[in-house]
Amino acid sequence: MTTAQELDERYGRTRSRRRPWIIAIVIALLGVGGFAWMTAAREMQSVDADDLGFDLVDSHSVTVRFQLTGVQGKNVACVVEALDEEFGVVGWKVVEIAAGEDHSQAVSATVPTVAEATTGLVNTCWVA
Repeated sequence: MTTAQELDERYGRTRSRRRPWIIAIVIALLGVGGFAWMTAAREMQSVDADDLGFDLVDSHSVTVRFQLTGVQGKNVACVVEALDEEFGVVGWKVVEIAAGEDHSQAVSATVPTVAEATTGLVNTCWVA
């Protein structure tokens, strides 16, 4: 054993102490990278729906107009609801929208109701 090796061993200057820190840093970076990738992948599949308005057709139906923003080239499904004056659901419908090439798309859907509605809105949308 050389003098340098003896001194390194005596005063704790060995290379084996650095390995746990390097391994921990690599694992942390992989974890952060994986989380970022999952977040980005989820956001690429998200659909945003904005209500544009509604028309009360008669006492048993309401037409809801809304705009979809998000995924291009994929089918989308949305739940459209009709509400009464106390915000109780008096009708709902799942509307399937065919894939479009535009980033946003205007959609209109007529919802049958069991009582007179006072408003209509989009509850939620997802990639079908």
